[in-house]
Amino acid sequence: MAKAMATATAIKRLAKTEGKHRVAPSLYLRVRGASVSWLFRASVQGRDRDVSLGPLDALTLAEAAARAADMRMRLKRGEVVFADPAAGGDDSFRAVAQAHIESKRGGWKSAKHAAQWSATLETYAYPTLGSKRVADISVDDVKAVLMQPVGPARVPLWTAKNETALRVRGRIEAALAVARVRGLRTGDNPAAYQNNLELILPQVSRRARVRHHPAMAWRDLPAFFPELRKRTGSSAWALQFTILTACRTGEVVGARWSEVDADAAVWVVPRERMKAKREHRVPLSSAALDLLRDLPQVNDCPLVFPGARLRKPRDGVAAGEVGPLSNMAMLELLRGMRPGLTVHGFRSSFRDWAAEATDAPAEVVEMCLAHTISNQVEAAYRRGDLLDKRRALMQQWVDYLGDGE
Repeated sequence: MAKAMATATAIKRLAKTEGKHRVAPSLYLRVRGASVSWLFRASVQGRDRDVSLGPLDALTLAEAAARAADMRMRLKRGEVVFADPAAGGDDSFRAVAQAHIESKRGGWKSAKHAAQWSATLETYAYPTLGSKRVADISVDDVKAVLMQPVGPARVPLWTAKNETALRVRGRIEAALAVARVRGLRTGDNPAAYQNNLELILPQVSRRARVRHHPAMAWRDLPAFFPELRKRTGSSAWALQFTILTACRTGEVVGARWSEVDADAAVWVVPRERMKAKREHRVPLSSAALDLLRDLPQVNDCPLVFPGARLRKPRDGVAAGEVGPLSNMAMLELLRGMRPGLTVHGFRSSFRDWAAEATDAPAEVVEMCLAHTISNQVEAAYRRGDLLDKRRALMQQWVDYLGDGE
C-alpha cells in the first residue's frame, strides 16, 4: 500500500532533521544544514535518480507533490527528466545548462559562483524548462519562469524577487545562446530582455529592485552584544568578530591565523576574499584582540573559526581535515536570537551608528567597510587606507557596544 502524503505539521518537524525524508509518492524533503528543499526521486534502470524541485519556502507541500506527480507522468511518456550533462546528444535545457556550467566552472572566481548558477536554475527554471528541448523554448516559456508565483503570498518572482529574477533570466539567456552556437536551436533568443521580454513583463521600480539586508537598529546593539558574548562556539565567536570589525561573512569565516598580526593589531584580508579584489587591512580593536587571544585553537588548523571535519574536499581543504565555518552558521545563530535579521545587516548598523552618533568623515566610514571609491579621480589620488583614523573609529564602536566587563 502506497504511503500517504505527509501533513504540513510533519513537514515542519522533518525540516529540522538532517537527511532525505519521503513525504509523498516520489517526493522527498532534503535537509542539509540550513538548506531545506523538495526533491523528486525515481528509479531509472535500477538506479535512484534525484531532481531538486526548489526550496521549502518556495513551494507548498501540495504544489511540490503536484510537480512530483507531473514528473512521474513525464517519465512514463519517455520524456527527459534526469539530464546528464556529459551526454552530448541530450538537447534538453537542463543538459545544455549544466554542460555550460561545467565548461565555465574553472574560469569562475569561486566554486560558490557555480553553485549559485546551479541553485537558481534548479529552483526556478528547471521545473518549467528542464526537460524541454532547447529548440522548443519560447518567449512564453521564459515568461512563465519569471512570472511563477513564489512565497506565501504567491507573488510573481519578477516582482517579489526582482534581483533573483534578473539573474535567472540572464542565466537562461546564456544557456540558450550556447545552444544556438552548438546548433541545437535557431532564431532569436527568447530570454533576451531588450526589445523582447521588456515589452511584455511588468515594470518594476528601481527602488523595488534594491535588496536591503534586514539590519538591527544601531541603538539596539548595546543590549544585543552582551547577550551574544554569553554564547560559545565558533558561530558565536565569529559573529562577535564580524560585528566588532564590520566585515563581511566570507572575509571572517575564511580568516587564518597567519593573517593576524597581534603586535600591530592588524588583520590583513587577502584580495581573494575581498569583494573588491583588493587586500584590506583591518584595525583590530582591544575587544577584537581579546576575543582572538581567548579562542581555542585546533591543532594544525590554520583557520581562526574552524567548522566541522570535511567528508569530501572543499575550498582547498582535504577530506578528513577541519574545514571553514559554513557561511550559514552565523545566520542560523542569529535567527535563533533575533529572527528576521541578517549578518550582513550589522554592516548597515555600523554605518548608521557612525553617521548619526559620531563625527567620523564619510571616507573613513567607507574604508572601514572596504567600499570602493566610485569617484575615479578621488580614487587615483588617494594612496593611504586611513588605518589610524579607522582604528580610532573602530575603538569608538567597541566602546559603544560595551566591552563585556
